[in-house]
Amino acid sequence: MCLAVPGLVTRVGDDALGVLMGTVSFGGIIKEVCLACVPEVKVGEYVIVHVGFAISTVSEAEAREVFKALEQMGELEELDTPEP
Repeated sequence: MCLAVPGLVTRVGDDALGVLMGTVSFGGIIKEVCLACVPEVKVGEYVIVHVGFAISTVSEAEAREVFKALEQMGELEELDTPEP
């Protein structure tokens, strides 16, 4: 199942090709994410991420609510897969 999951942006910057990328923490699981669809995002804000792309920003309260629901449903295991 593919899910869009909230995460905390901890770093923002361009990659070698000039694409806006960032480091995002999903409850302690850290992933590199493309931020090109949310160029206004800043460190400390939350984004909704789907297949490695941040697709929107979200409030901290909403992010925590969604994360808690996903945890209760047992849907967070997919986040713990190593990146290729």
